[in-house]
Amino acid sequence: MEIENIKYGDEYLLVVDDEESVREPIVAMLEHLGFKADSAVSSEDALEMLTQKSYTFLLTDIRMSGIDGLELIRRTKRTNPEICAIAMTGYSREFNYVEVINTGATDFVNKPFVIEELEAKIKRAMIERNIRQELQRLSITDSLTGLYNQRHFYARLNEEIARARRQKHNLALILLDLDDFKQYNDKYGHLAGDELLQNVGKVINSNVREDVDSGFRYGGDEFAVLLIDADEVVAKMMSARIEKGIEEKCGITASTGSVIFDDNLTAEALVEEADRRLYWSKEQRNNLNGPLKVAII
Repeated sequence: MEIENIKYGDEYLLVVDDEESVREPIVAMLEHLGFKADSAVSSEDALEMLTQKSYTFLLTDIRMSGIDGLELIRRTKRTNPEICAIAMTGYSREFNYVEVINTGATDFVNKPFVIEELEAKIKRAMIERNIRQELQRLSITDSLTGLYNQRHFYARLNEEIARARRQKHNLALILLDLDDFKQYNDKYGHLAGDELLQNVGKVINSNVREDVDSGFRYGGDEFAVLLIDADEVVAKMMSARIEKGIEEKCGITASTGSVIFDDNLTAEALVEEADRRLYWSKEQRNNLNGPLKVAII
């Protein structure tokens, strides 16, 4: 992610103010800058609109009849914690900066303001958000392969198990282990071994469905794949595809074990069963082929 790669056209702003003479000029100014923007006349209307579209920014007046702007920010942040909120007011003496920020707002602007001031505050909020997202991405990513790391594996596995139980859909887990990776490292060196692991990560990423399935570096030369709404047929097909891709791209074979979640299995039991099937597969391969060979590609 480019932290300062600011693209106004990717942002969707909701402007909330009960005065049309204030609300509509702000929307027009934002659209002139390149943002996408909608408007709402009240907090009640805004809360409904927020359930219908994925807004990235909320710009709200504080003093409004009914639900005021500070309460709107509180409610919005509870359901959409990633949204950036900027409070607007012409009564700055009644509200202090700390009070506004404590509601979950990103910033505070006094009316009347010029568009350059508002743009600067929005741009700063975008940069801060990008930094947070990048730090979050780095904390759950394996730096060598670009796959998710083991810590995120268990968090994601528990989330998907809960979702599978709730929505009654299938969930498949594949564990993967490279065959004789230590022999490969000993023969070609650790730099070649690292390059091999990077290529394995590329194979896994190229085979899973983007934003649906997930690939993980489980540890060392062990990997995991979570397949959402996938049955045993799909899991075995995906396992075979990944095994073939690794052999063709990396010049080394891999063994896999797959298991389908059911309500009787905990996360730990699911991993243990996939692991058992993985090593059964590895034993079968060893018995069939004898000592495994590795080759550089």
